[in-house]
Amino acid sequence: MKKYGLISLGSLALANLVFAGDVSTDVSTTPPRLQQGDCVMFREGGAGLVLRAPTYWLKGVVDRVSAERRLAGQCPVIGKSISAYTRNDWVRVAAAMPCVDNEADVREVDVMRVRMVVEEWETPWSNQHGTGGWLFRGRLLDIPLAKGVQIDLDATWLERCEPRS
Repeated sequence: MKKYGLISLGSLALANLVFAGDVSTDVSTTPPRLQQGDCVMFREGGAGLVLRAPTYWLKGVVDRVSAERRLAGQCPVIGKSISAYTRNDWVRVAAAMPCVDNEADVREVDVMRVRMVVEEWETPWSNQHGTGGWLFRGRLLDIPLAKGVQIDLDATWLERCEPRS
């Protein structure tokens, strides 16, 4: 089984802020209590009140949960709108997580990490299907998605789901 690792992907609060146009995060977000074997999902999209954007997702099973201490440094300044982010911009933002806006807020934080075994996914294949975010063209950032691939994520990015029967 192939294993890929990601530098901390931050918190679910970041997901909401990033797609709203802000790349900062609240590093105090409490992760869900997950354990080995739990069905989990990473979701992206779904913005809009009347006309909702499509929701794309990555679904898998928790293989391992671990606690780490990480430095919440300053968030990178990309200098362009979210819709203009390139794959490298998204990878840069992800690598900086967890992060804070102000230098005075830089500190060490506890982070819950999850190694997830990928089972299925739905990603946009062109910008017409959805703006290229963290999930795009069969990838999570720069990691190609395939059944059985192991991905290291921040637990706060994930939500519980119903296992496939």
